[in-house]
Amino acid sequence: MNTGEYRKLAETEDRMWYFHALWGRVWAPVAAHAGERAEVELLDAGCGTGGMLKRFAAVRPGWRLQGLDYSADACAYARVRTGVPITQGSVEELPYGDAAFDVIVSLDVVCQVEDDGRALREFARCVRPGGLVVVTAPALPWLWSYHDEACQTRRRYRGGELAARAREAELRVEFESFANLVALPFLAARRKLLPPAKPTSDMRVYPAPLEALLRGLTETENAWLRGRRRVPLGSSMFLVARKVG
Repeated sequence: MNTGEYRKLAETEDRMWYFHALWGRVWAPVAAHAGERAEVELLDAGCGTGGMLKRFAAVRPGWRLQGLDYSADACAYARVRTGVPITQGSVEELPYGDAAFDVIVSLDVVCQVEDDGRALREFARCVRPGGLVVVTAPALPWLWSYHDEACQTRRRYRGGELAARAREAELRVEFESFANLVALPFLAARRKLLPPAKPTSDMRVYPAPLEALLRGLTETENAWLRGRRRVPLGSSMFLVARKVG
């Protein structure tokens, strides 16, 4: 991600509809996996400026959380914003021992690395047997735009591609679906028909009526996904996998 984007991320991820929807998708399988356990070791692999870690800490203050990001700027923001241990490093070579975590989440990160398969193999190595891996990534190659360039995205995924990579990493795929179908028309219009004069990412807080509309629509979609019912199309991919054992 371009350096200036981390400042934007830190300023918007607590309030923007996209991250609200992302949290709603990710929390459901993590909560179901953890059940009533008071202590869970969770890694946010590619934690950015720490928005998701803040949310995990708020709902489960007893969990042992860690974050990792490749960017020194992102790590600096995340340390200040979360108080969680943050390590600078790559998801392609995680600096942790085998079977170190109960849960690994990696949100819109494997799309940015050269070898996404290697990253998924690292998740499989570092999660405990029976542990959970939750991954999200941008979808639909035709939606490629200025936003991907600003975020230094290397690839957008077709349906089934992320699941295939996970299986190659010897993870058992429990669920894969598109997500953000309800926002797709807005995103497609913005990125293909009405691009900004000065290209940058779309990470920003939009006018209140639009934020409220998108939050409401994506909450409805997330309720559908929580029933493990697939969405046929969308701007994102959502994967839930488990380490066999």
